[in-house]
Amino acid sequence: MGIPDGHIPSDAPPWDDISRLAALFTSLDTERGITPEQQWTLQVLKISEEAGETAQAVIGAWGTNPRKGRSHTWRQVQEEVADTAITSLVSLYRMLGEEAPVFFDAVLAEKSAKFLAFEEAGDQRHGAPCAAAVDQGEGG
Repeated sequence: MGIPDGHIPSDAPPWDDISRLAALFTSLDTERGITPEQQWTLQVLKISEEAGETAQAVIGAWGTNPRKGRSHTWRQVQEEVADTAITSLVSLYRMLGEEAPVFFDAVLAEKSAKFLAFEEAGDQRHGAPCAAAVDQGEGG
């Protein structure tokens, strides 16, 4: 993939491209006679496919498949993570249309507020040992 190294401006919203991709895929699926709900289902399944490709790239970057060895770079893992994110945003846009950016922003704010509240309060719970480690006497 021809992804450039270095700084890429992040201030450009991705929603214009996401909406164009969503419109293209919806048009193609509609021409094939696939109902909207079926399209959404297939698009959500595509997220799992992309996540699987990301996992395959991680395995390749670590070289843990004895048949393939180090088959991927961490840059390829990063590209697969981005591909999964893009596929997720396209899925959301296909389901919600122009409401997707506002919906995404609201969910991001809600989810991040839960985690960032701990950090802002100086809470160290995120550094505590997991329950399994405590149960086995490994952390307190």
